[in-house]
Amino acid sequence: MGFFKALKKAVKGLGGGDEDFASQVYGLFEEYRSAYASEWQRLENNEKIYRGDHWYDVPREDPNEPQPVTPVIQSTIENVSADLMDSFPEAIIQPESPEDQQIARVLEAVIRQNHDAAAYDREWRKLSHDLLVGGYMVQEVGYDPMLNNGLGGAYIRHVDGQNILFDPLVTDVQESRAVIKFSAKPVKWLDQHYPKHAPFGTDQYTFATPKDDLLTVDETKQTLLLEFWWREVDPATGRYRVHMCKAAGGKIIEDSREQKPEGYFSHGQYPFVVTPLFIRKGSCLGYGFVDMFETQQRYADKLDQIVLKNAVMASRNKLLVTGASGFDADDLRDWSKEVHKGESLNGITWFTTPPLPNYILQYIEKIRRDIKEESGANDFSRGNTGQGVTAASAIMALQEASSKRSRMAARQMHAAYKDAVRMEIEVEREFNVLPREVRMTVGGRPQKATFESALMQRETALGNTIPIEFFISIKVQRENVWTVRAHNELMIQMVQLGILQPPQALELMQFEGRESVLDKTNQADRVSPEEQQARQMQQAQAQAQMAGEMQQIPTPEAAFG
Repeated sequence: MGFFKALKKAVKGLGGGDEDFASQVYGLFEEYRSAYASEWQRLENNEKIYRGDHWYDVPREDPNEPQPVTPVIQSTIENVSADLMDSFPEAIIQPESPEDQQIARVLEAVIRQNHDAAAYDREWRKLSHDLLVGGYMVQEVGYDPMLNNGLGGAYIRHVDGQNILFDPLVTDVQESRAVIKFSAKPVKWLDQHYPKHAPFGTDQYTFATPKDDLLTVDETKQTLLLEFWWREVDPATGRYRVHMCKAAGGKIIEDSREQKPEGYFSHGQYPFVVTPLFIRKGSCLGYGFVDMFETQQRYADKLDQIVLKNAVMASRNKLLVTGASGFDADDLRDWSKEVHKGESLNGITWFTTPPLPNYILQYIEKIRRDIKEESGANDFSRGNTGQGVTAASAIMALQEASSKRSRMAARQMHAAYKDAVRMEIEVEREFNVLPREVRMTVGGRPQKATFESALMQRETALGNTIPIEFFISIKVQRENVWTVRAHNELMIQMVQLGILQPPQALELMQFEGRESVLDKTNQADRVSPEEQQARQMQQAQAQAQMAGEMQQIPTPEAAFG
């Protein structure tokens, strides 16, 4: 029986789990797992190179042979990752029509609240690591009813690339026959969460999960939990439905069609966004920095090994003693003696190890410099400009010119973030039940608003209910200090030129405590003209009194004659 025939057969009445359907699920998992065997080895290799274990697969003939490591790749990745953290995104929601401006602002505050509650900044750090090291990152969009203190909310989360499988036959994730997430769970945990299907035993797939090299895992106490997603098309409407089931111990333990036969999500898409760094032809995955620069790193380490071996050999000069010299070799090796007996020094010869040519040392430095330059993690991108450059705008210009790779990665992550936010909006529209309060700033003033999914629907003149569509743009929420300084310098220059008024420039500037300053400015604006006049008179009287007191203070000449 084919896979999709088994799905149709299992549409209704799964109960304790259709055995034929479960076998088809595990059969497709086995197919994916076999296809990903080399990919998992690549990801494991990249992680080891990233953490500085460059010699793990190089046989060591001599146990005393040095294996030096200069973690240029690790430093490069962390510097580019720091640039990506400075490019932390924030979604700007814009409506298609002006009358929907208020709901767009409310929805923007909802997205911001969701990401704060789900700690998306931590997810962003994990995503940037996967993108740079493994070559691709995976985001999952879903709904958590426990988010926002039990009011619920959509989320965007990081998915480890070693715990998810996409169809190896396609380049577009949405065309996959299925998407499979998996993780090892303790048998006792499964027995507690799914008592209807207990007891659970271990299976032969537990080895498929990635393991920590430092922790010892008892595989006899765990089993593999599969989260199996698949799409089916309705020929009558041409629309897709996406479903999800969970399997463990060789049986189906949960099926979304029992609660939502029309589809888990109304948008009909897999809730995953995959973003490759460097494109891989014929795959939805990608290559990372380790794949691009591993060879150069290994050559640099090998040359370091040659230099160290040369230094060790040079530190132990050899001595040739002939029988005609009359000297005893063991006696000569005793450096504590001041006098040695022999016949002729002509029979003694020292052998010294010649030094390596200078071009080898220069070539080692060149390889490391090339890795930094080609990856976009050079001195300019780190702010080490030299040459007496101190202006924020000049430093930012140098950084922008030298960090093309970082900006390319940031744009790819922002595009993926935009796709995930679009999906998040649809999830909020579908799953939000309880109204919740959000806060936003309009015109520099804090406001409160109530959000509920009904606000994202509009009734037409014919009485039909249609969803409100939104445009999404991305702005950088967190920038590096030089970018912020250059931006603030520009605002000050625009005030000096008369283009902006100081309150307008203040609202556009970026600095710590800006909201407090704006709030105090707004409070000052709300003071009546009479109160402003009274305050001015008080300030004038205080200044006049201070001036009178200053005149009464004797000068140094008068005080000391």
